[in-house]
Amino acid sequence: MKTVSVQYFAILREQRGLTEEKVSTTAATLAALYDELRARHGFTLPGDRVRAAVNDEFVAATAPLSDGVRVVFIPPVAGG
Repeated sequence: MKTVSVQYFAILREQRGLTEEKVSTTAATLAALYDELRARHGFTLPGDRVRAAVNDEFVAATAPLSDGVRVVFIPPVAGG
């Protein structure tokens, strides 16, 4: 079991109702963590639409997840 700090932005923050939370997980990758959180919190964005950063660096969704890291999930940005 790993414990990670997860930050949410934009629609993910709205759907979760929080900006940040500590999460205990058995997920091995960032993609698996997002899938777990999507099922738990009802996020509407599929995983392939969300970028992830670990400790302030963008990484692939297939990157391994380590205990104690800070994960940021960033949805697509709309602008005009």
